[in-house]
Amino acid sequence: MNLYNRVCEVLDIKVPIIQAGMAGDKITTVDLIVNVCEAGGLGTLGAAYMHPEDIRQAVREIRKYTNRTFAVNLFTTEMADNTVGIEGVQQVLDTMRGVLDIKRGDQEVKTKNLFKEQFKVLVEEQVPVVSTAFGILPPYAMKIAKENDMKVITMITTVREALTAQEKGTDVIVAQGSEAGGHRGTFDVNECPNGANIGLFSLVPQLVDQVDVPVIATGGIMDGRGLIAALALGASGVQMGTAFLATQESGAHPCYKEALHESNEESTVLTRHFSGRPARGIANTFIKEFDNSKIQPLCFPTQNTITGEIRKAAAKQGNKEYMSLWCGQSTRLLKKDKTAAEIVTDTIQQAKSILQTFSYG
Repeated sequence: MNLYNRVCEVLDIKVPIIQAGMAGDKITTVDLIVNVCEAGGLGTLGAAYMHPEDIRQAVREIRKYTNRTFAVNLFTTEMADNTVGIEGVQQVLDTMRGVLDIKRGDQEVKTKNLFKEQFKVLVEEQVPVVSTAFGILPPYAMKIAKENDMKVITMITTVREALTAQEKGTDVIVAQGSEAGGHRGTFDVNECPNGANIGLFSLVPQLVDQVDVPVIATGGIMDGRGLIAALALGASGVQMGTAFLATQESGAHPCYKEALHESNEESTVLTRHFSGRPARGIANTFIKEFDNSKIQPLCFPTQNTITGEIRKAAAKQGNKEYMSLWCGQSTRLLKKDKTAAEIVTDTIQQAKSILQTFSYG
């Protein structure tokens, strides 16, 4: 029984599974990406925070080990700092610095806006697929992508965003349900501060009725049951993030993986305290202390920049209470000690078994 479909044709992959482009902390290692690709899915480099030359090196490393299609994920939001309210935030963070025994940095908070340079590398290295979060490729980049036969994937959280993405030239739309881990992909968080949080079962069928391009479902999908459910709702495939976080090839910190396996469907919250944008992760001391302070976080990316030293120190010390532990709501379904390739093949095998049950039940 073959699950090869329209999105497989568009992206030149064998099975309709995309590994999410999880940015930060080198989670999407070359091994992870390559093994997803070799198993027939679309591996994705989470490059949003990477220096352009580091992206170039990673892309070349990927190509050393696979000739399959892969993607690179970037953020398209404006990376402009806004430091209004910074002293109040610094005071909250000072308490955490005390726990971690680190000092407040003296340097001015300044976030680099690297998108143009990052995208230039993707074009120069002839990356086959570019995916985006927080918005659509800007018009100049979309034009260049089309001229260079790059496929474009845009993550959305509402039908309105999807229609805009299709109009602007997106080839594949990723529908992000409220169950999803990590940052909400909502385009305008000024308009919707906590991100649009529509459940995947509500979002996907409404979306596929409105757009012509293939739709990928993401949010809480961990196995073949999720894939079949997504296909039944009209999606052409799934994107999985949390499922790959605990794999052998994942670059997630051991404490992060431990926290994932200890968590359940009640463990996560939506928070803006780490980055300034709403994101779903496991509730820990960092989030609780910020909540209790009643201090509003700074806007993205300034909050993300200013909390970076806390997260890095916590990771170095193996202290998961001050790390950003992004994940979705289906962690009871996490598999231990699996490879990325096994996640892909097991998902496809389970999906095929379900289809056979439907056929002969």
